[in-house]
Amino acid sequence: MTTVLEKESLSTKQKILAFTLTLLTFVMGTSEFVIVGLLTEVSSDLNISLAVAGTLVSGFAIAYAIGTPLLTAFVSRFPKYPLMLILISLFIVGNVISALSGSYELLVFSRIITAVVSGVLVALSMSIASEIMPVSKKSAIIALVFAGFTISNVIGVPVGTLIGQLGSWQLTFWFTALLGVISLAISIFILPKNLQVQKGSVKEQLGLLANPRIILAFFIPTFSIAGTYTIYTYITPIMEEGLGIPTRYISIILLAYGAFSILSNVLAGKIASRDGVSKLRYVFLIQAVILGSLYFTMESTYAGLISLMLMAVMIYAMNATIQLYLMNLAELYFPAAKDFASSLTPVAVNIGIALGATIGGYVVANESLIQLSWVGGLCALIASGLAVVSYRMDKKEESFSGSEVYEG
Repeated sequence: MTTVLEKESLSTKQKILAFTLTLLTFVMGTSEFVIVGLLTEVSSDLNISLAVAGTLVSGFAIAYAIGTPLLTAFVSRFPKYPLMLILISLFIVGNVISALSGSYELLVFSRIITAVVSGVLVALSMSIASEIMPVSKKSAIIALVFAGFTISNVIGVPVGTLIGQLGSWQLTFWFTALLGVISLAISIFILPKNLQVQKGSVKEQLGLLANPRIILAFFIPTFSIAGTYTIYTYITPIMEEGLGIPTRYISIILLAYGAFSILSNVLAGKIASRDGVSKLRYVFLIQAVILGSLYFTMESTYAGLISLMLMAVMIYAMNATIQLYLMNLAELYFPAAKDFASSLTPVAVNIGIALGATIGGYVVANESLIQLSWVGGLCALIASGLAVVSYRMDKKEESFSGSEVYEG
């Protein structure tokens, strides 16, 4: 059986579909993160403080985290092809409203629409990738689809920010709306039209969240991402004040950080394809060591930069494994909630970002920048502990049932 799987290859149609799904996450990521580089322009134009403008970032994350699972549970009973096209159209509308916004309130409203729609689109993209791709390629394709977010930070966000700075922040949202139109045009022809629909009530799907195995698996990526974002949220002052790097070089280093984080998605695919759940505990231990190493390397510019780049390599290493794991758990316990389960990893990541930023803010307010390192490492250790417990529960269940929970 293994030999047959190893020989499986992607058809041309599957390769184009993988590109289309990755393009979708790239567009969603660009729309989500580009606002970070435009907060000064938005606050000035709308006559609001920088702190209030910052709520456009946190508000997006909160809307994503709350709205995505609820809307996914409601719409997953409908055929995926027309549903995807409708959601992409709503994404375009959300960005057009953002571009036309002349008030803070309207901009918040448009960002909430964009956030919730983006979350459901990402969940459905993961579900489609899992359903269509060969088993032996599934983990690599899931990692590739996730990579769209990373690539958006390296390419889409800098381009969108530049457009906003040279023109206006409204022009940036016309740019993201245009990306949405391109995605819609491609999706009309490429997305499969006869995908299986698992019909289940909203109550049945939300019941997934009452399952201890799902809850445990959900918090694994939450704490892993929180560990990274405890440090990453303050990466600019760390580089300027801790590593003594001149401000003019910060953007170049951040670009390098983004490039290294792309490698993280490649690593994620390789881990997931080789019994990834059994390796997660070690992945998070390595992450904890890397995050903690900044405590010792912050006195050296070059050693500190190595710690930061290794941090980038580890940031998404667990994504593909966790995504497949949650969907497999759902298929085992709640088959009708597989699409809903596919929304949980992106939601966990957004909660992890918010948690990490909050923890980091508390540490910086009460301690010093260097203390962020061991606190971030501690979060990664918690993720490792949760992964150990989850893995042992899998093995215990396998010994009773004789079936594997995770198949990469």
